[in-house]
Amino acid sequence: MKIQDVIQYLESLAPLSYAEDFDNVGLLVGNPDTPLRGTLITLDTLEEVVEEAIAKDCNLIVSFHPIIFSGLKRLTGQSYVERAVIKAIEHHIAIYAIHTALDNSFWGVNARICDRLGLHKREILLPQAHTIEQLVTYVPKEGAEALRQHLFEAGAGHIGNYSECSFNIEGIGTYKGNAESHPTIGVPEVFHREAETRISVIFPKHLRRGILQALLAHHPYEEVAYEIYTLENTHQHIGLGMIGYLEKPMEETTFLKYVKERMQTSCIRHSALRGKPVEKVAVLGGSGADAIGACLKAGCDAYLTADVKYHEFFKAEGRLLLADIGHYESEQFTKLLLWEQLTEKFTTFAFYLANTNTNPINYL
Repeated sequence: MKIQDVIQYLESLAPLSYAEDFDNVGLLVGNPDTPLRGTLITLDTLEEVVEEAIAKDCNLIVSFHPIIFSGLKRLTGQSYVERAVIKAIEHHIAIYAIHTALDNSFWGVNARICDRLGLHKREILLPQAHTIEQLVTYVPKEGAEALRQHLFEAGAGHIGNYSECSFNIEGIGTYKGNAESHPTIGVPEVFHREAETRISVIFPKHLRRGILQALLAHHPYEEVAYEIYTLENTHQHIGLGMIGYLEKPMEETTFLKYVKERMQTSCIRHSALRGKPVEKVAVLGGSGADAIGACLKAGCDAYLTADVKYHEFFKAEGRLLLADIGHYESEQFTKLLLWEQLTEKFTTFAFYLANTNTNPINYL
């Protein structure tokens, strides 16, 4: 088993194509073809975490946050970032960061917060734009059914709770191959008309490569005519944040105490109480003040996130219980989430949860 095997599995769960543009995700240090000895899972890759990986004989660190966020111009050990990277390179340890790819996954960071709070009937708070693409192709009528099935098997045609969705139009295709052509139907240098089916299917954009491979491998024509469009439609399971419902409405103070216990935080900063029960709750792990407007628009009773600034609390407008539970605290269960997925998939390899507490914030 190689490091690349772990990477491929993680990217099947949280494709990097859905990471935010500002982010730096993927393999940051190391060679993916290196044989895997063990994996350490952490929120942050600090020098102490690399030392823990050395002690546990792990040559892969799966980190939520990327240690290299902006470009490094030198490696002299003058900063905590440089020291961590240097130590990892010296000991041939690979570093992989998943960050906002996991934030935008329906099973990711925010789903785990919902698990902790017992929220049900979940939906994405901020669906990501331009995540759905449409393939249109033209195939002889007798080959349409087989080609559709191959496209479905590659992941095309899923819409919400429905699969094998397509739209088909019958028509006449024309072509004339030159002397070097080898047409499947017809002969070179002779104009040909063929009864064809126009097949249209949609797919999430991270599947584009596999969809095209299926199309080109199973389409009967020598030259395959196709078009791909990016749609404005949003994907129901891709995006930041999550909205869910409590099993029963709670009084606001009771709710905040419940959050404090379930999220294991010693401090919650919150806006003024509204004097109304809490039932519909939005969550967004990490810095999520930009989504306050979306929570108001969705009619949420409460919103849990982190890194909310002084003036941003005013945006609650007395209509939303806005609670800052802490950046680390909102993401701390992500390590366990990754560990559970990896140990279930790779049952014979060692995956360790990092013991190093990487929270840089302390409370008196």
